[in-house]
Amino acid sequence: MDEKELKTSPKQRIFIILIAIIMVGSIIASYAAIVINGSKGAAGSTEAGQVDDSKVAEYEAAYNEKLEEFKKASKSDYDEFIGFKSELKAFNEASANEAGVEVKDLKEGTGSEVSDDNYLAYYVGWCADESVFDSSFDNNDNPTAFSKILDPSAGMIEGWNEGVKGMKLGGIRRITMPGEMAYGDSMEICGGYNKPLRFMVMAIPKEEPMKSMAAELDDAYMRVQYAQYGVDYDSIKQNTE
Repeated sequence: MDEKELKTSPKQRIFIILIAIIMVGSIIASYAAIVINGSKGAAGSTEAGQVDDSKVAEYEAAYNEKLEEFKKASKSDYDEFIGFKSELKAFNEASANEAGVEVKDLKEGTGSEVSDDNYLAYYVGWCADESVFDSSFDNNDNPTAFSKILDPSAGMIEGWNEGVKGMKLGGIRRITMPGEMAYGDSMEICGGYNKPLRFMVMAIPKEEPMKSMAAELDDAYMRVQYAQYGVDYDSIKQNTE
């Protein structure tokens, strides 16, 4: 991966911060238990936050299985999407910040117009210098398949929401947005704040079996991430539902 690329997606960084908070709380709780019950009570027990390598391996195997299923199911979409990879090129940062949201339909969709909760999206996002910061690809430098799909109903940045207006399901669109409608001064991306971004988006219907497959793949991935920190993702998820 290029050094200019973001190492984790915004969603992943949020979860990492959450995990850190949980870990701090677990350490404090564990220390309090030792003080109250004595060190004997802690002997032989599993410390909160302790990594279980066997669980990590189990979750990784489950994730890889889901990933292979997803790759097979999304192959035709990938083959079509990758045909527009030539669109991933540098653009003028100053002009993009001045122009507002600009769209270019690379392929017109034939379905209904997208709304907040009726579509899933394959995507790639890149900076003015052409470096990719996030995508659905399995490898940004030499992609061979999709490894994830986005559910926009979870909430998207303003420029994305503005950019998909009027887009139809099955279509592929390039969206350029100014920094103030991307992450503004809330997050450093592309080497700074208020940086313009460009996305290529393919919208597909949020229908079965892809709807369930996307959710299951995301859960399997997060389960692995949490396990690597010694945290039970399923328990966290139940408490937030």
